[in-house]
Amino acid sequence: MSVVTLTVSDDEADIRLDRWFRRHYPHLTQGALQKLCRTGQVRVDGKRADTSTRLVPGQAVRVPPIPAAARPAPPPRPVLDDRLVREIRGMVLYSDAQVIVLNKPAGLAVQGGPGIVHHVDGMLDALKENDDDPRPRLVHRIDRDTSGLLLLARTPGVAAKLAAAFRGRDVRKTYWAVVVGRPTPASGVIDQPLARLGVGPGALTVVASRKDEDAAHALSEYEVLDAAGRRLSWLALSPLTGRTHQLRVHCEALGTPILGDPKYGGDAAHPEGFVDRLHLHARSLDLPHPAGGRLQVSAELPPHMRETFRQLGFTAGATPAARRV
Repeated sequence: MSVVTLTVSDDEADIRLDRWFRRHYPHLTQGALQKLCRTGQVRVDGKRADTSTRLVPGQAVRVPPIPAAARPAPPPRPVLDDRLVREIRGMVLYSDAQVIVLNKPAGLAVQGGPGIVHHVDGMLDALKENDDDPRPRLVHRIDRDTSGLLLLARTPGVAAKLAAAFRGRDVRKTYWAVVVGRPTPASGVIDQPLARLGVGPGALTVVASRKDEDAAHALSEYEVLDAAGRRLSWLALSPLTGRTHQLRVHCEALGTPILGDPKYGGDAAHPEGFVDRLHLHARSLDLPHPAGGRLQVSAELPPHMRETFRQLGFTAGATPAARRV
């Protein structure tokens, strides 16, 4: 065992230090953590911290040796056979010397975990241009059931620049969703704090009170692009903060759950007559390119959403080619 330093992610903004440890080290008791903090073994950006310290994305948390039982073993990476190489290379929408943009299919996990052996992170070696190049790095993540754009950096330095752009809200992310019902008004901002319940794959994000000490500020823009009466609507969604399952929970909070959502919305999210898969797609990214200018990329809808669009008469139009401006 040795000291490690972990970086606070966008999804962990405003979380208390003890809650952060509970996510990453669920077997570590509150008493043991308090002792580690009291003796200065846990530090945030090099400074002593107590269990109630609120964290900010990008901060470095020094973690002293934790008993092995408190840290799950990392999942093994799959062996990269020709099929996996073709699969990951077939997702590439844009690639240059600094960045790679993928169109991830729905149902494919971004990273491994309990019971997950097939995931994007396990295939990234296939995207190296030369054997001695660094392994591409994930810059952000999207849910397993969500399809669409996933940004990678070719080097650690580029990854740091892009991560800073995400933290600084200089990246415009647009999602398309089909929801059950029709929001009123037809456009607006959802300002609803969220909190996480539990840890691991079974954890849920829930609407929280502003007075809840575990609540995290969460903002999402939405606009109705088309509707089939009041039964189903096509929304453009832009998360202005980066909470886990934010768009899914915010749509549920509007009273219009995302069609086919397996985790949120209850029975209302599963009307008969449509493909019963999550209808949420990371449609476009507009971000500062590390070499200058801005990169704009869009991803075509996945097959199940194309079929639902056909059924409802929604017209997505042509998908613009990636470009730097």
